[in-house]
Amino acid sequence: MQNFYSVIIGSELLNGRRVDKHFAFLNQELRDRGLSHKGSFVVEDSPILIQNCFNMILQDPKSVMFCFGGIGATPDDLTRAIASEVFTGEPLALHSTAKELIEKQFGNEAYPYRITMAMLPPHAKLLHNVVNNVPGFSLFNRFFFTPGFPSMSWPMIKEALDKHFPSQPQLYSTSFIVESAENDLIEIMEALPKELHFSSLPRFIGEKRIVEIYLAHHEQSIVEQWSQYFKDAVRSKGKMIKDC
Repeated sequence: MQNFYSVIIGSELLNGRRVDKHFAFLNQELRDRGLSHKGSFVVEDSPILIQNCFNMILQDPKSVMFCFGGIGATPDDLTRAIASEVFTGEPLALHSTAKELIEKQFGNEAYPYRITMAMLPPHAKLLHNVVNNVPGFSLFNRFFFTPGFPSMSWPMIKEALDKHFPSQPQLYSTSFIVESAENDLIEIMEALPKELHFSSLPRFIGEKRIVEIYLAHHEQSIVEQWSQYFKDAVRSKGKMIKDC
């Protein structure tokens, strides 16, 4: 199973001039396919931050990354050059097909600036832009680089997911409420198998402490087995349980 990451680039997201929509979109697309996010990062247009994010994701041998933003022609568009350095160790090179697409779309206005978007990492494969034909690109069918505009990037993401990452069976899940302090349940939590998806969300209702327990796995029988174990162990401590 691959580990899916998103990197969302843009100082305008962090200073409040724009509101990010990419995370929610990608998260839902992954969930609809029985896949899930491993991590998501929103970073400003900073070479060091972008490079560090890319390097961290590259260290995961099962990583798949979807990157949004920074592949345009303005001075703050840094993604193409950094991606080339991190993922190929080589400088940008002119991609002949990308050059043809940009020239066809803009004619003489492709020069002198728009044409720089045809400078891509070696080995890049193009992602079709349904809005203006200026392509995104991918590397090694694992790392995908798209514009910051949802109307352009989201069709690229859907196409990449459909082509490279078959849908997986949906997780079977259950959740329930325990009237307890979270600390009193740690021993039970530690007994759960590592392959079980698990989360614990504590909160207060008035002065009463409660914990919402979530368990999930691709096999329903495993979820049912460990859900029953958890509930029995909770009851043995004299705690109350309610279904969500």
